[in-house]
Amino acid sequence: MATTHHKVIILGSGPAGLTAALYTARANLAPLVVEGTQPGGQLTITTEVENFPGYPEGVMGPEMMAQFREQAARFGTQFATGDIESVDLSKRPFTLHGDGADFSCDALIVSTGATARLLGIPSEKTLMGHGVSACATCDGFFFKNKKVLVVGGGDSAMEEANFLTKFASSVTLIHRREELRASKIMLDRARANPKTTFLLSTTIDEILGEPGAGVRGVRLRNTVTGATSEMSCDGVFMAIGHAPNTRIFEGKLELDSKGYVVTEPGRSYTSVEGVFACGDVQDSIYRQAITAAGSGCMAAIDAERWLEEQHG
Repeated sequence: MATTHHKVIILGSGPAGLTAALYTARANLAPLVVEGTQPGGQLTITTEVENFPGYPEGVMGPEMMAQFREQAARFGTQFATGDIESVDLSKRPFTLHGDGADFSCDALIVSTGATARLLGIPSEKTLMGHGVSACATCDGFFFKNKKVLVVGGGDSAMEEANFLTKFASSVTLIHRREELRASKIMLDRARANPKTTFLLSTTIDEILGEPGAGVRGVRLRNTVTGATSEMSCDGVFMAIGHAPNTRIFEGKLELDSKGYVVTEPGRSYTSVEGVFACGDVQDSIYRQAITAAGSGCMAAIDAERWLEEQHG
């Protein structure tokens, strides 16, 4: 199988990857973006985005990512579909093996993102963006004076719940165990909020609602007794963690204890010279479209300067 060579290959086509593509393309580096199986990243499952500068009326997530892609393409970005299955970063040029295609590159930008952990029930995918969310800071504003549920028992769940109390009329935290994993300070803060209640030893069997109409409630199951019941609500927020999409980089790039790519402070450099990382694949804290785009710009500039140092 013939290997096609590119100066820069960008893995992932969310805000980070497409911003990196825009900058490297304008630097005449003719980047190739391997879009992955979810072109556009997590924003393609978000209905409306209201917190990205430049869209005063808001914009649909898929529409915004289509505009990002169009802008990157205008300056000469090339695109390939499918996933990369394996990489060899032990020597340069780097080689990448995908579904029916092999590539090589002088510089690699990793922007494969992270995936929100979900419960695994069909209705959460059907209703994602229609009352089901995995990001309170992205979607909390849409639930003013509404009743919402937060699924999870760790610090991130407490944080999401506290944030949602700024908008929602009530927030119920649902956790499958009796004990919560959250730190004492986060737990105390959630318990002190009059809008927050806890429903422990409970799981969601089904989310009730329809796309367009939204969520109207959930079917709950007590994990001790097995008894089921229904509860009305307007939204369900998943806060059971994110998993960075870094499987193919295990043993090849330095990853932290949660699997995120480690980058140098304030830069996009990874543990392998010539490999850069941006967006949610290296950001376990902010996970916003605007911060992902900003880090994509950083990775592009870092890659451009590094290539210039290598090749003059």
